[in-house]
Amino acid sequence: MQGALSATQDQIALVVTFNIVATAVATPTTGWLTARFGQRRVLLTCVTLFTIATLMCGFSDSLTTLVFFRVLQGLCGAPLAPLSQAIVLASYPQSKHGTATSIFGMGVVLGPLIAPTIGGYLSEEYSWRWVFFMIVPMGMASLLGCWVFVADGVRAARIRLDWTGFLALSVAIACFQLLLDRGERNSWLESTEIVLEICLAALCFYIFIVHTFTADKPFLNPRLFLDRNFVLGMSLTLVFGLLNFTPMTLLPGLLQNLRGYPDGIIGLLLGARGAGTLLGFCILFFGNKYDPRIWLVGGFTLQGASGWMMSQFDINVTTSDVAIASFVQGLGTGFLWVPLTLVTFNTLSPKLFPEGSSIFHLLRNIGSSVHISISVALVLHSAKVNYGYLTEAVTPYAKAWQIPSAAGAWNTSSLQGMAHVSGEAQRQALMIGYINAFYFYTLTAVVALPLIMMVRMKKTPSPPDKKKD
Repeated sequence: MQGALSATQDQIALVVTFNIVATAVATPTTGWLTARFGQRRVLLTCVTLFTIATLMCGFSDSLTTLVFFRVLQGLCGAPLAPLSQAIVLASYPQSKHGTATSIFGMGVVLGPLIAPTIGGYLSEEYSWRWVFFMIVPMGMASLLGCWVFVADGVRAARIRLDWTGFLALSVAIACFQLLLDRGERNSWLESTEIVLEICLAALCFYIFIVHTFTADKPFLNPRLFLDRNFVLGMSLTLVFGLLNFTPMTLLPGLLQNLRGYPDGIIGLLLGARGAGTLLGFCILFFGNKYDPRIWLVGGFTLQGASGWMMSQFDINVTTSDVAIASFVQGLGTGFLWVPLTLVTFNTLSPKLFPEGSSIFHLLRNIGSSVHISISVALVLHSAKVNYGYLTEAVTPYAKAWQIPSAAGAWNTSSLQGMAHVSGEAQRQALMIGYINAFYFYTLTAVVALPLIMMVRMKKTPSPPDKKKD
């Protein structure tokens, strides 16, 4: 896509981040949409529009058009995950939430397992457009499933959307994401645009907070945040979101630009993450009877271990190194999904499940978009800084040029030789940028561990003893 659309690395990242931002902005409306129109109608409409938007992404002929339809795709797809999760939780008693969530999670993970492998093959054999075209049949099958199996549920007669809270939160999220995406390109605070975005994001977020705690019927119910476990679960969900998609965004650029791997191989390597996640869900299916805090510690530890493995990559990184690190990261993800759900909703009233699920996915999506933007900015900034350091040593007077075994085919006596040396310095500097981003990823995973110790699980009452005759 980067070559076909003539985009730089930070510009092509907008295809991912804008989709996630649109999803994050629209996710909190799930509760209102469900109460106003009914879960069946919401699912049918969203699946239909999501499929159409995906098809149009494949037909896009410019970066602007593609980003527009990716935003539309995010807006239409936002209610799908929280509403599906709320239906699952409401359909089973709390004692079976672990098993039900495990099965639900296995369905969720099939996408990351299958899509990178098939998408990489289709991109290499045909074009990147087939990454979107291949989703259309799945969307049509989902539409048929919703039509046949999903009931309408309970629907409120009259309910109004709190437009003040919704618009304030939406503008705050959008401005914050824009300043992260465009900050490095525009030299951060030296740009008037970035300063305006910071001010507008802060103002709208302040309006949202004040309005939430003073309005009669705010956009997000503040009673949700009176639940200790829910607040801790949201904090852990935010960290989970920070870690979730960052490797999938960084690794393709590293492997293609620095190692020259074809799209098919990159798809297989990313598929290793899906395989690890699937294994994690299978293990959790049988191990969900144990304390979820154990799995949370294991999951975030594996995420940190994966980040540490990636931070040890060098310019000659092999496919096995990438596959192992991706598998470990996926295994950690598989360990986290079910325990996060159990911890977050353990003590929450079932009446608040739709709103709670919306915030759950809101923070997960915001975390993903923010961490991707920060990581890409860190890669680009580190690359520029380290390129300056590396080129300081590339002078005709350096002693290394006088040693044939060290200089090899490199030389500074011609314009072509200098171009080759400059290109290699750029590659090495960019690799350092990726390594710094992976160190940042590792640190993010470690931050979650102290929060897990603060979680308190509600004890499930034991069944009454049967009286003997």
